[in-house]
Amino acid sequence: MAYNCVVLIKQVPDTKSITGEAMNDDGTVKRSALPAIFNPEDLNALELALQIKEKFGGHVTVITMGLPAASVVLRDSLFRGADEAILLTDRRCAASDTLATSYILSCAVKKIDYDIVLCGRQAIDGDTAQVGPQLAEKLGITQITYVEDLEDIEGKVITARRSIGNGWQRVKATLPVLLTVL
Repeated sequence: MAYNCVVLIKQVPDTKSITGEAMNDDGTVKRSALPAIFNPEDLNALELALQIKEKFGGHVTVITMGLPAASVVLRDSLFRGADEAILLTDRRCAASDTLATSYILSCAVKKIDYDIVLCGRQAIDGDTAQVGPQLAEKLGITQITYVEDLEDIEGKVITARRSIGNGWQRVKATLPVLLTVL
């Protein structure tokens, strides 16, 4: 059975070497002073989606919300093996918090035929880990967070191993499902 995956990705400032020039007076990051990169945790989600496609067949759609320059991460995703890329860009989305972001992304995902939605655990520019769970709530689907390994998909049942801090937990869920990936 083939599975259609939607992967939410984000272009983020490279926070590896922040200096004083990269900070605004209010303590926020001056994004224009830092190079933009593919959020590393979203690369994990994309890799898992591509593994699902390779093993079971299906379609991988990547979605990002941001400025037109964010199309760089979409092209990178297509180069890596994604089938389709969608850029959500609008001035009204600027400075969206996690609640607004998850709402906007849910509106886009609802227009796509999907079985599995994948997100990185969190974005390195905000570190809130809220968008994935909020998105699952808005889509009305089950979520499995902190996924370390996808053990199996059989029919409409997915089995994943998730981190629980000092150990792990095996979880089964019925599709559709949202995974946040470590």
